[in-house]
Amino acid sequence: MPSPLFFTGCSGISLVADHHGSATGTPVLLLHGGGQTRHSWLGTAQRLAQAGYRVISVDARGHGDSAWADDGDYSADTMVGDLRCIIEQLDAAPILVGASMGGLTSMVAVGEGHTPSALALVLVDIAPRTEASGVARIITFMSANPQGFATLEEVRDAIAAYNPNRPPPKDTSGLKKNLRLGDDGRYRWHWDPRFLDYAPTKNKGETLTSIERRLAAAAKVKIPTLLVRGANSDVVSHEGAQELKVLIPHAKIVDISGAGHMIAGDRNDVFAETILSFIRDNL
Repeated sequence: MPSPLFFTGCSGISLVADHHGSATGTPVLLLHGGGQTRHSWLGTAQRLAQAGYRVISVDARGHGDSAWADDGDYSADTMVGDLRCIIEQLDAAPILVGASMGGLTSMVAVGEGHTPSALALVLVDIAPRTEASGVARIITFMSANPQGFATLEEVRDAIAAYNPNRPPPKDTSGLKKNLRLGDDGRYRWHWDPRFLDYAPTKNKGETLTSIERRLAAAAKVKIPTLLVRGANSDVVSHEGAQELKVLIPHAKIVDISGAGHMIAGDRNDVFAETILSFIRDNL
């Protein structure tokens, strides 16, 4: 079982995390995507912990059990600030593994020099340039059902409609960790709805950060970098991955067959081994 950890983000916000594995091994920070929670990394965290790493999966501000921002600030600058604060509270430089939003935050933090130190960067189905249609599909899913769900079965069906290639869970009780139960008896996603105020409003596939900022940050990343792309992803195209390779010439790119944007959930077995192989080869 993981043990709880608590960090203080920028402006003093409380951030909740799970610690798996060694207390002294090289730290691996797992940063989830928008609308997810630290629990999305469970399988990956367990495998990395088995390999001897100190694995820390963090709920971003406004997500999961971390505090909601009083001022509703979920901007890129603030997310980067939270990451900087988390790293400063560690006793060793971490490996950053970020999915979607978490990957963008990590890439910008590293490229702009806002992290005190990081050993390596793993981007999980995210690149500077993303596909507008795929990003729009995510935002549509997140924006749907503002009144919540009456049952866990309704939640299961909504997830299955978004990701029809992943078999729905037979036991729906596991979905509760990604939901909050309101006083009205309805389930809602476990994140602050104001987070969507920072959703993309242009047709460039932008979210949280502008394409210009992403490109500039990527070009300055010097640490070992891995892009893990879902072969069926509608968010990162082959062209988007190749552009990343131009910006970060030393980056390694691996496509995971049978996986879409949610790689850790679709093919965690292959995903975790890909990360371990990259770490062993580069650190």
